[in-house]
Amino acid sequence: MFCRSNLIKISQRCYSSDSRLNEFIKSKLMSAEDIAEKFPEKLTLGASGFTPAGYPKVVPGAFVRRIKNSKNPENFSINLYTGASTGDELDGVLARTGRLKLRVSYQSHSDLRGLINKGKLNYIDMHLSHVSKYIREGIFPSIDVALIEACDVTADGRIYLTNSSGMSVTYLALANDIYIELNEIHPLEMKGLHDIYLPETHTRRPINIDYVDDRIGTPYVRVNPEKIKGIVLTNEYDSSPGFKKPDEASFKIANHILEFILHEIKHDRIPKTLLPFQSDVGNVANAVLACIAGDNRFKSIEMHTEVIQDSIFDLIDSDKLRFASTTALTFSPEGQKRFHKELHDFKSKFILRPMEISNNPEVIRQIGLITMNTALEADIYGNVNSTHVLGSSMMNGIGGSGDFTRNAYSSIFMTPSIAKGGKFSAFVPMVSHVDHNEHSVQIIISEQGLANLRAQSPKQGAKLIIEKCAHPMYRDLLRDYFKQAQRASFGQHTPHDLKQALSWHVRLQETGSMHPDYQKLENIIEESQRNIVKRSPIDSGIMSNGRLLDSVQTALILDI
Repeated sequence: MFCRSNLIKISQRCYSSDSRLNEFIKSKLMSAEDIAEKFPEKLTLGASGFTPAGYPKVVPGAFVRRIKNSKNPENFSINLYTGASTGDELDGVLARTGRLKLRVSYQSHSDLRGLINKGKLNYIDMHLSHVSKYIREGIFPSIDVALIEACDVTADGRIYLTNSSGMSVTYLALANDIYIELNEIHPLEMKGLHDIYLPETHTRRPINIDYVDDRIGTPYVRVNPEKIKGIVLTNEYDSSPGFKKPDEASFKIANHILEFILHEIKHDRIPKTLLPFQSDVGNVANAVLACIAGDNRFKSIEMHTEVIQDSIFDLIDSDKLRFASTTALTFSPEGQKRFHKELHDFKSKFILRPMEISNNPEVIRQIGLITMNTALEADIYGNVNSTHVLGSSMMNGIGGSGDFTRNAYSSIFMTPSIAKGGKFSAFVPMVSHVDHNEHSVQIIISEQGLANLRAQSPKQGAKLIIEKCAHPMYRDLLRDYFKQAQRASFGQHTPHDLKQALSWHVRLQETGSMHPDYQKLENIIEESQRNIVKRSPIDSGIMSNGRLLDSVQTALILDI
């Protein structure tokens, strides 16, 4: 096989050669197939990647081909650790081998979800800020191989990461064998975006981050270069989904979040200069940033979060983004191209941190965040389930929502009041699974209204949630349950009728609807959607807003 003069031949394939190929890289170049051959059959793999950004894209597929071509594929078993969810080139291909035995931690791939909910894959869902510690201390199986995407590698062992930091620094520190996917799609100007620092395990020194733009580490991960066993060249964008513009209902909920923030400013609970924001992914998060960009009452915005999406460009274009600290840049294909094109201008506004820092409780509390996350369901006392359908079927995972919620200055949870055409109520007597308990949840919002649970007893909070957040077709049922609970409960601090507390979920499982008279009440849904009106905020912080279920959550709920 002949390669043109500007290409390098490696194992029957031609690779491009640009200025980043120093002598050290050239000495380590291999094909994806050659790297995959070096993996042990019993593999614990620590891979880069976070939601899905900066993950390896070619070696996992080569390893899968090795498994398929093996005379004894049953000899293979894989434990996979990542930062969070990754693309089909990693999570998907490994899931479909049937040899994946353990997955840590957050995931969002349908093939993985299927294995988890069929009981064929051990999935450990935990607060993301804790995962690195568990791995470093040997609580999880030790890492055999680190497989990391990078934009540059130097002879003295400096590895420059790409679109995410995640837990790459932990995997690189612990693995004896390191393999690099050197992704040429990323310009060398990516170098300098990262701030790599990990706290020491037992000394408990303060993490000196007071502001979102503080830097305390290095722009690279340094390893012993002898641990780098091979490098493969790639040239591929992350397979992030296309950016979906928020719908009208998402903008309604976003506008009312802003009104709530202005209400808090009026009462001197949030400074006029605002506090940094954290938000999860999805339509509402994008709508909030879009509304800030278009609202002259907001001048300068800071973010400290896990994931930055395309909506950040709205803030940049309106000259309102002062700075954004994150662990991943999860852009659409168009967003990735724009970020690369304007990287010289953007570098002064972004930092990518390891997940153990971006999600660190100390840092979150020190900065003072307004956090906005999505609930699957909430009960009348403010406990939130964000992970399990009917208490047993995993959606994606808790991710960092617990890290941010428990340590926020102001914590907000958002959810539509109904789903699946009204068959599913997001507000129930008792949640079927608890991810965020009532002690961490301050504000709950649906398209029906906003309940401020601060300084409210459980029974006071229950009345707010029922009257301000629940859908009209379920409101009377919740009122009836609350009255019955007070009659039947052992105690009166947080009254529950234990015989009926999960009856709504049982009814949904048996009949397909939480409502006993669903067919008769379909017209109520249509009428209520037409009659949602804005109410002014009052001292209790209650106001209306609207939001439809985003596409990801809809797909998961319809898969009950």
